[in-house]
Amino acid sequence: MAKKRAGRPARPAGPGRHKSAAEETYHGLRACEAIFATRPEEIVRAVQSHASYTGVSRESLMEKALYAVDELTGLITAVALVRPSKDIRDITKMKSVKKKWKDKSFAAAVSREEIAEGAEALGVDLWTEHVPLVLEAMKGIAEELGLAGQANS
Repeated sequence: MAKKRAGRPARPAGPGRHKSAAEETYHGLRACEAIFATRPEEIVRAVQSHASYTGVSRESLMEKALYAVDELTGLITAVALVRPSKDIRDITKMKSVKKKWKDKSFAAAVSREEIAEGAEALGVDLWTEHVPLVLEAMKGIAEELGLAGQANS
């Protein structure tokens, strides 16, 4: 039986236990090898470079763009999902996104630093160009993203 930690249930031993970050990274990279084998090199590089832990630098515009939108799409999705309508198309003001951005406990796993770094790498202003462009792009495919509101859930 695993040792019980204060305030938390004991972590199961063996196959049911959670993997460490290093194990998850290794597993994720190994799982991607089969997929990557059938994709063009520029796509593989973009996917690898968007995660800093891979050590693959971001050089092409596609690599920088993927990095710039990855965390931001998560934040925007979270902003949409806390709205009563759950419809991304109801986010009409940048003020709504900015307010949630400033609340570090909201979507706490989203790295605001990576979002800002991504916009900077693309050479665009975060609040007048980057966030509005990504939000509008996501609105355009709201149905596909499952962010078209409660009626479409």
